[in-house]
Amino acid sequence: MNERVEAIKKEVFKVIVGHEHLVDSMLIALLCEGHLRVEGVPGLAKTTAVNALAKSLGLEFKRVQFTPDLLPSDITGTEIYDQKSGEFKIKQGPVFTNLLLADEINRAPAKVQSALLEVMQERQVTIAQESYKVARPFLVLATQNPVEQEGTYRLPEAQLDRFMLKVDVGYNTIEEEFEVVSRVAAKGFEPISQVAGAEDIESMQRELASIHVDDAVVKYMLKLVFATRFPQEYSLKELKEYIEFGASPRASIDLFKASRAVALMRGKDYVSVVDVSEVLHDVLRHRIILSYRAEAAGVTSDDIVTEIQKAVAIP
Repeated sequence: MNERVEAIKKEVFKVIVGHEHLVDSMLIALLCEGHLRVEGVPGLAKTTAVNALAKSLGLEFKRVQFTPDLLPSDITGTEIYDQKSGEFKIKQGPVFTNLLLADEINRAPAKVQSALLEVMQERQVTIAQESYKVARPFLVLATQNPVEQEGTYRLPEAQLDRFMLKVDVGYNTIEEEFEVVSRVAAKGFEPISQVAGAEDIESMQRELASIHVDDAVVKYMLKLVFATRFPQEYSLKELKEYIEFGASPRASIDLFKASRAVALMRGKDYVSVVDVSEVLHDVLRHRIILSYRAEAAGVTSDDIVTEIQKAVAIP
């Protein structure tokens, strides 16, 4: 494993037990300048994980609790009038940070959710006709609660597609939860030390370009994405009635980037099919729009990705 990645993860796991996939996904998104959507019931240490990552890297972390009465300006900032100077000044919102936690993003209406679109894609915020760049590295981690759907709002497909990865977080095993309770009962969690910085992330981002990806592996990635659009061309005719829309071209780009990041984190200088399979579900699961037939039959996007993975020949 990459030494810097190992040191960062060691610090994060001082306060996190289990959930290694979540921690890896945050690092992948950060290295690829992407964003992460996490779905799981409350109390699974999602906030703790991203806060721990920020501390281990010495980065700024801010959290926004999404609620139905939230306004776009509560996230981006607004123009205010200074009575002393008689001038208008910009009050920056919480989006001006390195790591932004958008907690329970589906509890705010689409107008508020869309306030994140510009900054997620362009790394800038427009306030009063002026654009302001946000700091780098920049990561939006949005959480979504799968229970209590009353009073929630569906995320627009355009915003879903801008999340590089979607990770489902489940409960710890009984052994892991025993360790959590034991740590709390004994002396609590150890303090987190900064073991890397923004310059280390930027250095690893530059290293990504040197990770070799064979043309055969690239074509394998593209076939996996194309199979979500034209399943009948990959001997998956039975899936066609379950898919309303397949994954967008962003999925191909993000699968390529994420596979490279996995290889880098594992200390390799090339991408293998194993690296691709590690991020395949996370890249595709939120980009496949299911038909009503799929919902009626209880077929999930993960089921479809699994079938595609079996059908597409490995190079």
